[in-house]
Amino acid sequence: MFTINLLLLITPALIAMAFLTLMERKILGYMQLRKGPNTVGPYGVLQPIADAMKLFTKEPLLPSVSTMTLYMAAPTLALTIALLLWTPLPMPYSLINFNLGLLFVLATSSLAVYSILWSGWASNSNYALIGALRAVAQTISYEVTLAIILLSTLLMSGSFNLHSLITTQEQSWLLLPSWPLTMMWFISTLAETNRAPFDLTEGESELVSGFNIEYAAGSFALFFMAEYMNIIMMNALTTTIFTATPYNMLTTELYTMNFMTKTLLLTILFLWIRTAYPRFRYDQLMYLLWKKFLPLTLALCMWYISMPMLLSGIPPQT
Repeated sequence: MFTINLLLLITPALIAMAFLTLMERKILGYMQLRKGPNTVGPYGVLQPIADAMKLFTKEPLLPSVSTMTLYMAAPTLALTIALLLWTPLPMPYSLINFNLGLLFVLATSSLAVYSILWSGWASNSNYALIGALRAVAQTISYEVTLAIILLSTLLMSGSFNLHSLITTQEQSWLLLPSWPLTMMWFISTLAETNRAPFDLTEGESELVSGFNIEYAAGSFALFFMAEYMNIIMMNALTTTIFTATPYNMLTTELYTMNFMTKTLLLTILFLWIRTAYPRFRYDQLMYLLWKKFLPLTLALCMWYISMPMLLSGIPPQT
């Protein structure tokens, strides 16, 4: 039964990921006053299937100078972690209900750094290694702010459990009392998923293609799938943390539709930002985090720690 439930969770997520690629190309096309994919199938809806067939039937590229074990393991690890992150998400029921669900998401997403680092190092290519190092530095840096923002929201909900976080929002969304944190969280998720304007790891004009330059065919497709799975997962997590609707207000079907709509709107915002904003320089990326986001998130975290004490009238301990 657990295997069936796992398949029922993974299969819709993979289908959503496939058609997210089509939606992105369509949105980019119309925002640039051109047509997106419109040849394969009616209105181009079969384009993701054609892309998958092309990539997985191509001959794989195996560089003779690469470290073969890590080279082959890195794409599989990336997709495995991307799929594993879906297990604690309440939609409205989670596959595994962790008491420390948010901590599990944070810890598991940190493991994605290893797949990027392994792929860059094992490719034995200077471009791939530089791209991997930039990706690792970027990901680890923005995880600091993500952890502090999560800590601030946990102080309001009182639990690491995602279901308890939804129950906390019976009166109002956490977006309202913590909107600066929500804005910084959203920008940090852009950086965490290596999306524009923070796609420094895949800066084509600088690094050819980043850490995955030596990958082709099926192994490249696994990295591609992992990236888009992470985009949907991060937006689903944002919906759960900041704009969740409690279970007792909606039926299961309405809750699912509500959850999907919010996640879709956030995903479209991801795609719109890619079209509208140019890529940051690497020093601007780090300056934004260490000089802007980190002091502000620390100050807001201290504010949320002190709020219950101030409201209750308890004098601070000396």
